[in-house]
Amino acid sequence: MNTVPEAPYGSWPSPIDAALAASHDGRPDHLGTVGDEVWWTEPRPSEGGRRALVRRRQDGTTEPVLPAPWNPRSRVIEYGGQPWAGAVREEGGPLVVFVHFPDQRLYAYAPDGPDAPRPLTPLSDVGGGLRWVDPQVHLDRGEQGEVWCVLEEFTGPGPTDVRRVIAAVPLDGSAAEDRSAVRELSDGSHRFVTGPRVSHDGRRAAWIAWDHPRMPWDGTVVMLAEITETGEFTGVRPLVGDVDESVCQIEWDRGGSLLFVSDLAGWWELQRIRPDAVAGGAVPSSRLLPPRGEEFGGPLWKIGLRWFHPLENGLIAVLHGRGSQRLGILDPETGELADVPGHRTTWADTLAVHGSRVVGVAASPRTGYEVVELDTATGRTRVIGSAHHDAVDPAYLPVPQDRTFTGPDGREIHAHIYPPQSPERTGPEGEAPPYLVAAHGGPTGHAPLVLDLELAYFTSRGIGVAVVNYGGSTGYGRRYRERLREQWGVVDVADCAAVAD
Repeated sequence: MNTVPEAPYGSWPSPIDAALAASHDGRPDHLGTVGDEVWWTEPRPSEGGRRALVRRRQDGTTEPVLPAPWNPRSRVIEYGGQPWAGAVREEGGPLVVFVHFPDQRLYAYAPDGPDAPRPLTPLSDVGGGLRWVDPQVHLDRGEQGEVWCVLEEFTGPGPTDVRRVIAAVPLDGSAAEDRSAVRELSDGSHRFVTGPRVSHDGRRAAWIAWDHPRMPWDGTVVMLAEITETGEFTGVRPLVGDVDESVCQIEWDRGGSLLFVSDLAGWWELQRIRPDAVAGGAVPSSRLLPPRGEEFGGPLWKIGLRWFHPLENGLIAVLHGRGSQRLGILDPETGELADVPGHRTTWADTLAVHGSRVVGVAASPRTGYEVVELDTATGRTRVIGSAHHDAVDPAYLPVPQDRTFTGPDGREIHAHIYPPQSPERTGPEGEAPPYLVAAHGGPTGHAPLVLDLELAYFTSRGIGVAVVNYGGSTGYGRRYRERLREQWGVVDVADCAAVAD
């Protein structure tokens, strides 16, 4: 009978080294559809950390949209956000507008044409310069079309000498050397803004805004404006949100109502409001689901994140859960929510739809992040991009556990436990393995239960890992994440110590 030899914990041989773990860092992100194609960005660790923009054609083939060294990635609020937008044209194939990481200029490019990307915005030597994020292409605006997006403009050398507005950039390139050719659509009265979402009839725009000292998971407000025939914003007014209410995403449905995710009741919940339905000076909103003790949104670390997306037939693709996020399809009229079955334990905060199909990015403890398509007509899913391939024998991968611990004052602490795992060695009989206790960054972040070769680097050598979603983490309601308010370095440390015990 074959037996696995014993060896001291931490000394086991492993095929997972630092280079292998680093080569699998990052995930696909920033999904979108351009005509009948699905586009996304994905990491290129071997190319100096460049992000590549990839397109999946109708025949199933994938290819880069932009050749190296083009790098679609924004630095707005330093965390960035949605760096590209595409549009279908009657002639010349699709047009893509993107932010190039080294200079942060907006560029326009026709990938099916012969010309190189051309700049749309100027450079600035003031502070951090001009930066752009969350672009949306409007071919029917201006003489040759415009890009509506967020402009981050430094006005001096200091890190706080900055303003952010919604701006319109002409597609004809007239602003490439002329800042005055950029139209400002919002007035700069808010410190932070997201890109505008335009109603299907083109009459209204809505966006999310917030100010210091609040973070976007503390308090935001949804601003609403009418769009004039000349493309100006008028009648700007707040619609929903407040200093103690976080609205993290908004989208218009085809009936003219605004869908939004608010945590006013303690959890990020999907709601609907019709701006025209004014009663007694107030605009009534309604939940699309009864309270479930789950999150239907998350922290707006980057501009343009998506936790839900309406479909053409009126259904809504939603990401939801307590801790982990799963994909479901919601009927807003009946409140019926059907989850997508399968092995995937988390879905990233990016979604795209095309007809009856939903595209997301998902992973599990045995598979890395993949681009996954759901056919809502059949309920079937398939991988259409960034398919997982085992970098090592799965026998070296840990089998994690989702655990809830009891901390000081009897409070709950959520953590993922990754025990040591190897097909080659086992620990000495009667000896407990050592554990590395890991605290994610943020602090308002969340560690998902997914394959991570950096963790497997330790577990395959006989060292367990406990990843703690300490008080302050997102995914467990507003009350849980506010435990850390004015308690940095206290509650988080105590929670990690409790898990270690």
